[in-house]
Amino acid sequence: MYEPENNSTLTSSPSVASKFDLVIIGGGPIGLNCGLEAKKAGLSYVILEKGALVNSLYNYPINMSFFSTSERLEIGGVPFVSNNPKPTRPEALEYYRRVAISGGLHVKLFEEVLKVEKQDSGFTVVTTKQNYAAKNIIIATGFYDIPYLLNVAGEDLPKVKHYYKDPHYYAFQKVLTVGAANSAIDVALETWRKGAEVTMVIKGDKISDRVKYWVKPDIDNRIAEGSIKAYFNSSVAEIREHEVDINTPGGLVTIQNDWVLAMTGYQPNMKFLRDVGIQLSDDAVLCPTINEETQETNVPGVYLAGVICGGMNTHRLFIENSRVHAEKIVKHICSLQH
Repeated sequence: MYEPENNSTLTSSPSVASKFDLVIIGGGPIGLNCGLEAKKAGLSYVILEKGALVNSLYNYPINMSFFSTSERLEIGGVPFVSNNPKPTRPEALEYYRRVAISGGLHVKLFEEVLKVEKQDSGFTVVTTKQNYAAKNIIIATGFYDIPYLLNVAGEDLPKVKHYYKDPHYYAFQKVLTVGAANSAIDVALETWRKGAEVTMVIKGDKISDRVKYWVKPDIDNRIAEGSIKAYFNSSVAEIREHEVDINTPGGLVTIQNDWVLAMTGYQPNMKFLRDVGIQLSDDAVLCPTINEETQETNVPGVYLAGVICGGMNTHRLFIENSRVHAEKIVKHICSLQH
């Protein structure tokens, strides 16, 4: 096995190259779980994360509550105790930070992987800080980094946001939200409750069926009473500094506007998978080629874990139903070393 420089603590990157049995790309919950399994099996490993620890969760809205219970978000057998049946973003950040510390995980933060190069005896992983040699690679990069764009004139204006943190920022402003799923609904309700004048643009004829069941009656009632204006079967036509044009079934509508919060969803980095050599399906899902028993891709020694396994179908896999990936991967790697 390769010997890591330090396999027991959260560290900052050194300037020299390192060799590992396993390089894990992505420091989210599933990446951390892969690290826990690797350490338990005695494999030398490192987890590389381009942002903060569990970066996607950090970028969630401040007041967000999970759909899942805390028990279903647990990894590594570490109990996740929350104050409510549905844990909050701060509770999740605290939990996964505690897991990383108590597990002595070898995590390098704010170090982005630029490319993975195949070598005769493994791989070279090139990052923004150094290179790593690895026998095996796990890609657990999630899907929260690339937003779906509206592709309309004015989308590049500073008033247009694809990520949302805090409703207070939009108090007493004219806010347009785009989308009909959980993120858009949360934004609409939270900003409205802080005094924003909220308009929703929804491409379908109803609020998404995926909206949290305890939230859906709230948004339905706000729309029904006229507190929040919703344009169904509609789309944004153009964004200007103080106005937005909306294509509606009744024709073009122009409204006054201060902010556009486009909660249109996010997509995984499929180009990165292609660059590594992973084959994707020919349909719109772009599902990666994976051995379901081992999580190994068509590139020997490269494994996928977490939501990235579903390609563009990002609603199929969650923390609770992809925690098993780590165990399957590490078991397969260990079987090849004996």
